[in-house]
Amino acid sequence: MDQLVIRGGRPLAGTVTASGAKNAALPLMASCLLTSEPLRLENVPRLMDVRTMARLLRHVGAEVTEEGPASLRLQAEAPGCPEAPYDLVKTMRASVLVLGPLVARLGRARVSLPGGCAIGPRPINLHLMGLERLGARIRLSHGYVEAETDGLTGARIAFDLQTVTGTENLMMAAALARGTTTLEHAACEPEVADLASLLNAMGAKIEGAGSATITIHGVPALRGATHRTIPDRIETGTLAVAAAITGGTVTIEECRPVHLEAVLVKLEESGAALTTGPGTLTVRGASRSRAVNVRTQPFPGFATDMQAQMMALMAVASGRSVITEAVFENRFMHVNELLRMGADITTAGNTAVVQGVPGLLGAPVMATDLRASASLVLAALAARGTTTVSRIYHLDRGYEALEEKLRLLGADIERVKA
Repeated sequence: MDQLVIRGGRPLAGTVTASGAKNAALPLMASCLLTSEPLRLENVPRLMDVRTMARLLRHVGAEVTEEGPASLRLQAEAPGCPEAPYDLVKTMRASVLVLGPLVARLGRARVSLPGGCAIGPRPINLHLMGLERLGARIRLSHGYVEAETDGLTGARIAFDLQTVTGTENLMMAAALARGTTTLEHAACEPEVADLASLLNAMGAKIEGAGSATITIHGVPALRGATHRTIPDRIETGTLAVAAAITGGTVTIEECRPVHLEAVLVKLEESGAALTTGPGTLTVRGASRSRAVNVRTQPFPGFATDMQAQMMALMAVASGRSVITEAVFENRFMHVNELLRMGADITTAGNTAVVQGVPGLLGAPVMATDLRASASLVLAALAARGTTTVSRIYHLDRGYEALEEKLRLLGADIERVKA
């Protein structure tokens, strides 16, 4: 099991390139199950979750081959195994994204209930409700979702809560349904719009993706296409906080600042100077950040996936900040590890009060989930002394060669075997 050893206190400086978005690449890959023709995806990040999705797609009968360092060719000419087993699904919640395409294409699917980061319950009941509305018969048996249909038919589906993977799953299923489907209170995330862009290139008829109402006019079949994955807004935000927390100056290329405006607003409020250009973002950190309050919300609000990173910044800011986690339960597991480094944080329910301290001290810490691991790396970059971050397999699920990018910017960071 690998660890990161970080000797902090160095302002970061330089230019780095954002990778493709993990949360966009996974549903894009799953969409290959909707057609017998080849799908080519560019700007795909080399991540553990991407490898897991590739293994799952091969299991159900798709071919997945690398055509370059960030390019995949996927083809499900004749998928013959409509099952996603527990061993492949247990580590990654996004595995459930094969459910909608398999039901739409093959008329049946058996998918294990998903796993992933332990950041609170994220039930898939809205996925199942939507599939039932489209005409699928759903049964839960021994930890698996079993779905069958004689043919999906368009319907009006109103979500009780916004769900990104639920919106994506049902959008893919509805693309091959008879008639028109309307998704109301749909997720508005850029990753949803990116999936719709690919599906439309494949011959789907989808309108309104990126808004709260999405209309899908079903078509009999979809064709192959080539698509470039959008940049990872969470990686971009993490690198931006890295510049701010170290008081450095970093330019991030091939990113889309418009996808993380809520985060950038808070960084500016905290004292960072930002400059945006066509596909670029430059962040110049203040000598010491100012405390700001944050409340997570679905897009276009402040992303829950940036909450832990912002908490690391607030831990060394001047003043007191209040961070409210309004999306997921149990997403403050990084707090205890930050306390080990000298942070002053108290939590009550879904609220954390952070009293900024002049500095953090290096310490051995342990990652508990994907974004928590990023927050510990950020804290270590700012801390005096050496920090060892364990269980970084969480980090590898969602960040492509993060330590290499940070080293390029001047960080003293190395990966070692535990």
